[in-house]
Formats: sequence, structure tokens, C-alpha cells
Amino acid sequence: MDIDEDIGDSSPPEAPATKMSRQQILTLIAMASINFSSMICYSILGPFFPNEAKKKGVSQAMIGLIFGIYALCTLVGSLILGKYIVQIGAKFMIVAGLFVSSGCTVLFGFLDQVSDVTVFIVLCFITRCINAIGFSAAVTSSFAVSAKVFPDNIATVLGFMEIFTGLGLILGPPLGGWLYQSFGYEMPFVFTGCLLFATVPLNLWILPRFDAVPSHNSFLRLCTRIKILLICFVVFTLSSGLGFLDATLSIFAIEKLNLTAGSVGLLMIGLSLPYGAASPVFGVISDKYPSIRKWMMVVGGMATAVSFCFLGPLPVFHIRSQLWLTVLMLIVVGFSLCMTCIPTFAEMIACAHENGFEEGLSTLGLVSGLFSAVWSAGMFFGPTIGGYITQALNFEWSAGVQGALAFLAALLQVIYFTTEDIQKKSQKANRTDMSQSEKSPLLPKTDHLRADVS
Repeated sequence: MDIDEDIGDSSPPEAPATKMSRQQILTLIAMASINFSSMICYSILGPFFPNEAKKKGVSQAMIGLIFGIYALCTLVGSLILGKYIVQIGAKFMIVAGLFVSSGCTVLFGFLDQVSDVTVFIVLCFITRCINAIGFSAAVTSSFAVSAKVFPDNIATVLGFMEIFTGLGLILGPPLGGWLYQSFGYEMPFVFTGCLLFATVPLNLWILPRFDAVPSHNSFLRLCTRIKILLICFVVFTLSSGLGFLDATLSIFAIEKLNLTAGSVGLLMIGLSLPYGAASPVFGVISDKYPSIRKWMMVVGGMATAVSFCFLGPLPVFHIRSQLWLTVLMLIVVGFSLCMTCIPTFAEMIACAHENGFEEGLSTLGLVSGLFSAVWSAGMFFGPTIGGYITQALNFEWSAGVQGALAFLAALLQVIYFTTEDIQKKSQKANRTDMSQSEKSPLLPKTDHLRADVS
């Protein structure tokens, strides 16, 4: 049966509680199921699909575009659905999105039966586009719901949720590689599609209804803040790096490191395992010490830049590609991406509230929609441009470009946050001087004494 609690925007935010309510526990279970099953469906393509598509005569650039079109449609879907989350309904968006995404995942598993390369590419695009719309509905709404139900512990909850994201990313590649080698192309998609479909009745049953009042705020007003734009660029570089690895790492590992499809799945664990393990830790730190969130993003960005440059590594270093170095750099990328990613959503919400956006589901929908859209833009840019650079040059140079983007984002943050701190100190000093001048007497004490004597 359904849970009938309605959550409105008129109630004041509750004080942090030491014990979660029944509604919060059920919401956490629902969000965990979405993250886990969605990430498994997303990550199973990495170990075998690029090589399978290459056998059919699909170019590396087109393979990157097949990966990237998913993110491009997610971008558009996130912006539209995030804006109208109140009108559509958060619960309906999640359930309908999961249903559509699971069906498209199963259908994608039968595309190998298409012999004509042009028809194969077209069907891949159509299926991925529809799948992306469903995915964007579920993920955008789940971000908003998580922030609504846990207003005082956003980063902690998202960090906990990223455990299941990491588990999905960890299990997806080796599971997909094993199912592909054991049962053929169809089985990975049929299995994971059915797993995702199982979450539909689960979320239909345990998720509460979320009632809210539509807001007059817009994405345009949200994007007028420099800090929001800067954080969006950080999110863009994160997802660009992940999308690049999805589309290119498997071919690099097979051709340069002589690995099999199943071994590539295990190789990708080096990225997702540290990401999932570190997420709750960075989430707790982010909520407990909000002042260091910005520097977490800076340090994580710098570490990401260095690790991408040595992932290939870049030819300028004159270091030969080796398995142990690739694994080590993937581990560093996992930790650094987690350190950078976890504080971003909480910082965007805080910035929106500081600039006059009301605290409610409508604002959370805008922020989560913008976050998902920018993330998707990076997931489109990474595979597409990364695939093109890999085809024109090689994997090593393409990974270096991703490192340069991460370094640029970290550098811009350092400049902005340093300038912001200087301005705050200057304003604080001015307020102190004005306060002291207001408290100082109009006449010195000696003048008062002289007046009394006379």
C-alpha cells in the first residue's frame, strides 16, 4: 500500500534528529535502489560494447557519439523535468522514468541481430535517447527528493547514496563482461533491464507523495550567479572524465595492455571501488565542516588533473603504458572525483538559498535539474570529443585533455574563492571600523573636564 504522508513547502525545516524517521528510512531504501540498478545498467556497456560495435564497422568517433548522445538527451530532459517537477510530480517522475529506462535497456540487448551498420547505429541512437529521458526523470527527481527529505544532511545522504552508485559501477563492468563472454551480447542487457524494472513496484509502494507550490524562479536566474556557474564547470569536468573513460578505456586496455573483455571489467573496479568507499566519508566531512567544501573541490580537481595526465601516460613524460600504472591512476581518479563531486550539490543548494531562492521542492528541482544537465553535458563531451581525439591522435593525449580541463576548473576555483575571502575580510574590517566610530565619544575626555571646571 502507499504511504500517504504529504510533504509541503510551508512547514519549517526540522531540526537535525539523531534517529531517522520511518519515512526517511524508506526514502533512503528507494534512492539506494535507483542508484544501484541505474548504474549497473549504465556501466555494463563499457567492457564489451565498444569492441562489439567496432567489429560491425562502427568508427571510434561514432562509438563515442553513441555514448555521448545518451548524456545529451539526459541534459535536455533534466532541464525540462527539473523545471516542472512540481507540476509532474516527483514520485511519478521516478516511477515512470525507471519503467522507460528498464524497457530500453532490454531492447538494446537485441540490436546485435541487426547486420546493416547504418541501421545498427540509428537504432542505437533511438534506444539510447529514449533511455536517457527515462533516466533523467528518475535521477533528477531522486536528487530533489533526497534533499527535501534530508534538508540538514544533504552531503552525508548523497555520500551514502554514492556507495550504491559505486557498487553499481563496480558490479556493472565485470558482470557485463562475464555475462557477455558466457551467454552472448543479449544477456547483460536483459538481466540488468529486468533488475531495473524490479525497482518500479518497490518505489511505487514505499515512496511518499510530495506536494509543493510551483515557483516563479528559473534556470536563467540561477545561472546568473558566478559561483553557480563555477560549480557547474567543476561538475562538467568530473562527468566528462568519467564519460571519456567509459568510451575509450576498454579499447586502450585491450590493444595496449592485452586484456580481455572480462579483465577490462575488473580493471574498471579500480575506479569505482575507491569512489564508492570514500563517498560516505567525504559526505560526513562536507556536512560537518561546510567551510572546507570549496577547498575539497580544489584539491580533488588538482589530483584528478595529475592522475589523468599519468593514466596514459602523456607522451611528454616518455613513460611506457603499464598495467600497474593504469590501475594506480584509476584508483587516484576514483578518490579525487569523489572528493570533488560530493560537496558540489550541497554548495549549489546553499548558494541558491543565499541568493533569495525559497526553500522548497521547486528550488530543489531547479538545482537538481541544473546539476543533472551539466553532468550530462560532460558525459556527452567526454566520450564524443575524447573519442575523436583518441581516433585522431591516441588515448594518451586524449586523457591529457581531460586532465587539463580538471586543472582549469581547480585554478578558476582558487582565483574565485581567494578573491571572495579577501572581499569578506575587507567588508568585515569596514564594519568593525564603522562600529568603533559609532561608539567613540563626540568630545574627548579633556574637553569634558574643561567644561566642568568652567
